[in-house]
Amino acid sequence: MRAGRDPSAVSLVAVTKTVAAASIREAVDAGVRLLGESRVQEARDKIAVLAGELPDTVSWHMIGRLQSNKAKLAVQLFDMIQSVDSLDLAERIDRYASEAGKVQRILVQVKLHGGETRTGVTPERLAALLEGIGRLNSVAVEGLMTIPPLLETAEDVRPYFRRLREIRDRAEAEGFRLPVLSMGMSGDFEVAVEEGSTMVRVGTAIFGRRDYG
Repeated sequence: MRAGRDPSAVSLVAVTKTVAAASIREAVDAGVRLLGESRVQEARDKIAVLAGELPDTVSWHMIGRLQSNKAKLAVQLFDMIQSVDSLDLAERIDRYASEAGKVQRILVQVKLHGGETRTGVTPERLAALLEGIGRLNSVAVEGLMTIPPLLETAEDVRPYFRRLREIRDRAEAEGFRLPVLSMGMSGDFEVAVEEGSTMVRVGTAIFGRRDYG
């Protein structure tokens, strides 16, 4: 691998937004085991259609912005929620997970650039959020996630990936355990892996370009 890392150290999440169930089955048959969805309702419909057709080893991840009023359904559907960015949302997830008798795996989304279209906690508020979530009983933080800005080249995005790794390293030095770094997509995942990503979210490179309408 170009990054000089063991390929088994990096997980692939196949982003299935707008992808038909038949194509998802083909990807799973080819070895994909992590599926990422951005919309709770779309995931619900696909999971229902594919019920009984996928191996038990397949895991569904929520990778898009999660509205508070969809948290209960998200807890029912997803093995991991990658986009937690507030204590209010974490507490809501914790309540529903407790009712469901599960510990919900989550990542905290960190916002590394301006723009109203991106959600996430700022680096300055990350420690306080992690401390707050750490007091919850039915939520387990496994790491951090970020979505960088859309820039011309993958190299232009590299500083954002490096910064998230540095933020994670500082947080771990303060006593938090955050082994997962979810960063990198179809156009820049190689650079993300070079900068320490342990989980990449790839859609276009697997399923081709889609019309998101």
